[in-house]
Amino acid sequence: MTATTQPETAPAHSPAGSSSPTRDIALVAAFAALISASAYIGAIPIGSAGVPITLQTLTVMLAGCILGPLRGFSAVTLYLALGTVGLPVFAEHSSGIGVFSGPSGGYLISFPIAAALGGFLVKYVARERRTRALYVFACSITASILVIHTFGIVGMMLHFDVTFGEALTYDMPFWIGDLVKTSLVAMIAAEVHRAFPQLLHRD
Repeated sequence: MTATTQPETAPAHSPAGSSSPTRDIALVAAFAALISASAYIGAIPIGSAGVPITLQTLTVMLAGCILGPLRGFSAVTLYLALGTVGLPVFAEHSSGIGVFSGPSGGYLISFPIAAALGGFLVKYVARERRTRALYVFACSITASILVIHTFGIVGMMLHFDVTFGEALTYDMPFWIGDLVKTSLVAMIAAEVHRAFPQLLHRD
């Protein structure tokens, strides 16, 4: 009597577009590099505070809205770490821990939190509707208003020793640009999630 062989169990494959540790690391590194590059685009000081306007808020919110809360936070934190240790990846080719006590320090500190909040809202509030730009826009602008602008205003209050109202006037010139950048974030992120619907499943 011959023994029957049992068929081997086939390894389970992750759905297309889902994450693996290697892919996660690559995405985090790629977005950190993208944020670094965006700091050099524009970098024109505006308003009374002289804080430069760049494309950083666009790429920071892209990281959160595309990668999700954990990987988005990690990508922005990696970017800040690179600048802190001396790489000239901040606006105007600056670097070092001293930048965080400058007029733009509040904005920099806000970036990882804003990316995490934007990613959280896209993943858990927008959910399946994240393929629609309007919902991604709402998630991104909420994170920008609640975190980036709030931290930025508080940072300028502390740096310049001014009132909230005065710091708010320093922040106002950034609003029009942020609406444009948030619109781009919404359109790009919605298209990415439409193409890769499993992208946030393991974040």
